Formats: sequence, C-alpha cells, structure tokens
Amino acid sequence: MAQIRSERRPSGGFDAGRRRALGFLGSALASGILAACGAQEADAKTYPVQLTKAQWKARLTPLQYRILREGATERAGSSPLDTEKRRGIFACAGCDHHLFDSATKYDSRTGWPSFWRPLPGAVGTSTDHKIGYPRTEVHCARCGGHLGHVFNDGPRPTGKRYCMNGAAMRFIPR
Repeated sequence: MAQIRSERRPSGGFDAGRRRALGFLGSALASGILAACGAQEADAKTYPVQLTKAQWKARLTPLQYRILREGATERAGSSPLDTEKRRGIFACAGCDHHLFDSATKYDSRTGWPSFWRPLPGAVGTSTDHKIGYPRTEVHCARCGGHLGHVFNDGPRPTGKRYCMNGAAMRFIPR
C-alpha cells in the first residue's frame, strides 16, 4: 500500500505558494514603477529641436499639441492621411522631420495611417505603460513628439505596423 506523506507548514506564516505569489506581485509592481520612471527619463531626453510649452502651443493646433507633446491618440478614422495614396513623404507636424516614405504605407484597416518601415534614423522608440501593459511608443527622433505605436503584426518584409496618428504628421507630395 502506498504511503501518504503529509508535509508540515511552518507555523504562523504563509505557505510557499502564497509567498511566491506575493513575491511575483511585488516584482510586477516594482517593474511597473521602474518602467514608469524609465518612461519619464525617455521624455526628458534632449532632442535637436526643443521649444518651450508656449512655443509648441503657438506652432501646433490643439489636437497636434495633445498628440505630439502629451501623448494623446486621435480618434480612429479621423485623419485624411489614413487614406492618402499619393507618392510622397510623411513628416512630423511639429518639426518637419521626414518620417516615412509613402512606398511603405499600407491599409492596416485600423483607422490610422500605418507603415511597415520608417526612414533611417527618423524615429525613436520607448516603452510606455499608459494603458496598463507595455507598448512600444514611437516618437520623432528630431523633436521627441509622440507619433503612435509600433506592433509586430504588420506585413512583410519587416512584420511591423507603425500605427501613427495622422494629426502628428503632414504629407509632402512628390
């Protein structure tokens, strides 16, 4: 007959499973706090184009300011750049830095202009946790303006979907 063995738990404390769960939750909380601090450090990075809050507000529309300087998102389907099909360049609405060539634009059916590759050195990325889980934020490499996010569900050859706010960009036809 098989012997049944009972294990004694240390008296007065949590069992190992509860201890591991609490340790995991503590680690997750610490990671979130560190990530938030990292996002703040990324925001404080020095960019070639730097303006005061008043200068940005004078240069941008209220929607552009909320997106580029405060990290907001425009309503899906609201930008005419989502359906822009001409040849040209998509540039930052804040500093005119060239971001994407129209040859890399595609219809992702998300309601936002999407691209599978930025121009070389055009954008930077950082991790944001604004909605409770990590996403890769895309910003202009010249002024640091928030453009959108990049996801790993795009077409070949990169497999990336740079999902951009149309109001954060302007189109320059060729």
